Amino acid sequence: MSIAQTVIYIIAEQAMVEPSDVSPDQTLQDLGIDSLGLVECIFAIEETFDIQVPFNANDPAQSGFDISSVRAIITAVQTLVADQRLE
Repeated sequence: MSIAQTVIYIIAEQAMVEPSDVSPDQTLQDLGIDSLGLVECIFAIEETFDIQVPFNANDPAQSGFDISSVRAIITAVQTLVADQRLE
């Protein structure tokens, strides 16, 4: 499974929808994921990919981790995974 497919699966699981119902252009809000659900998604992503996500739940806009859409989350995770491999 690719990084994109895995991220979509994690988001779908949190939104309680089928992965096929998750589109890259959707926001987490579109999928009914609240702030607690977002934090759970972040934890699942960190655990699944063994990465540290630079996310501040108290101030998401200043986190440096783009959560504006499913596509943005996928891109951010792909970047974090690639950066980790370089270390």
